[in-house]
Amino acid sequence: MTPASTSEQDTAAPALRRLYSVRFLFAVVWAGLLVTFGSDLSVGVKILLFLYPAFDVAAAVVDARSSRGARSTGGLYVNMAVSTAAAVGLAVAGASGTADVLRVWGAWAVVSGLVQLVVALLRRSLGGQWAMILSGGISVLAGASFLASAAKPDPSLGVLAGYATLGGVFFLVSALRLSRAARTARTAPARQ
Repeated sequence: MTPASTSEQDTAAPALRRLYSVRFLFAVVWAGLLVTFGSDLSVGVKILLFLYPAFDVAAAVVDARSSRGARSTGGLYVNMAVSTAAAVGLAVAGASGTADVLRVWGAWAVVSGLVQLVVALLRRSLGGQWAMILSGGISVLAGASFLASAAKPDPSLGVLAGYATLGGVFFLVSALRLSRAARTARTAPARQ
């Protein structure tokens, strides 16, 4: 490990572990609430739809602050813009119907998945990023699936709960992997 990557590991990794853990909890609770409230576009569901990308913006802000000076920060700002547009788009689409919600969510999943993929690739030296790389790729595929399902006769929002849960699991895996990488980094000098 180089001195630069050790410094990045010491400063960014603990913040990422905490953030990824919070994102896991949020995703699981959000998915549970979506399943509980059902697939109809009730006021509660519309609020949930808005909250998911809004939370993504807040998480990207926290991430960018803890990653100052890192190469991945630019991607985080792109993610903030994309997720802000998604939150606004979902608020508008909620008045139009489930198909429009799936179109907006699908477009957001594709673009944010690509951004997540790039950010994770730039953070490979931190360790624990393979799950984020995989998550970004799956997000792109899931987004394309949402776009396709919006064209079906009776689209359902239920698929979004599964998407959020899987994304949350990837955040948890990355948090655990970052913890393991940190333990390995702390014990490595003792072995030399």
